[in-house]
Amino acid sequence: MRGKGAVRAACLACLLPVALLAGCRGTAGTPVGDARPTPVTSGYGAEFLAVGECSSFGTTSFTEVPCASERAAARVVARYDGAATDGPLCPATTDFVLHISDRSAAGDEDGDGAVPQGYACMRNLEPPHPGDPGGGGGPRTIPGDCVYASGKGQVRETPCNGSGAHRPQYRITRAAPTRADCPGSTALYVQLGGTDPVGCARRL
Repeated sequence: MRGKGAVRAACLACLLPVALLAGCRGTAGTPVGDARPTPVTSGYGAEFLAVGECSSFGTTSFTEVPCASERAAARVVARYDGAATDGPLCPATTDFVLHISDRSAAGDEDGDGAVPQGYACMRNLEPPHPGDPGGGGGPRTIPGDCVYASGKGQVRETPCNGSGAHRPQYRITRAAPTRADCPGSTALYVQLGGTDPVGCARRL
């Protein structure tokens, strides 16, 4: 069982740059890799932020709370070991990602000086859901999302309804294995990651 006395969870960026595939270089703002999932033990408190458990909102730290609590704000939909940059992608409609580290002595289970780390993919219990298609946020860019050119060959997500600080310029209509699989109306190719890494976007 992991100690929870000094567990810190810091929110990863919810609006990440997405590299354009059309002659631009860079990486998509989503984690990639094949880190193994953290073993799940059911029940509040058995493991810090296990799948199905809930957290309150914070500024620099997040507290695990019972999902029935009035303080509960988000639920863990997936949980993995290691760094988010090296691990599996969160589910498509994840609202935000928490990086989890335990700095207490109790967290060093075998005395080898290593402290377990991982990340939790979170979904808000109530709207808004920035991870939904067109929501303008979340750790992944998915079909239905809108983007705007942010300079230097990159785009960023923005709400499709125009409520964000930037007007949407393109909407991603589908994810495809290659650019050749995109429809003829595609005006922009966006790097998404995952099994279908090419986002086919049309101009708005």
